[in-house]
Amino acid sequence: MSKHNTFAVHTECYAGYRGEQEPLRFYLGARQVQVLEILDRWLSPDHRYFKLRGDDQCIYILHHDCQKGGWELTHFNCG
Repeated sequence: MSKHNTFAVHTECYAGYRGEQEPLRFYLGARQVQVLEILDRWLSPDHRYFKLRGDDQCIYILHHDCQKGGWELTHFNCG
């Protein structure tokens, strides 16, 4: 099993008509990243993952723990 690091991130969301939260922007320290496009999503009752493109053209995967309410950055690619 491989080990990977995750980082807690403050995330601002939009709750659609079904009440499911989708990230609009998140913060890496003091830097704000605006979500330009959600490329993919994986949804389950207790966890949600969003693969997205930020306004810096990087690709990110954010994880939302629905029970704890927290968001984590699990992956990013800027190249």
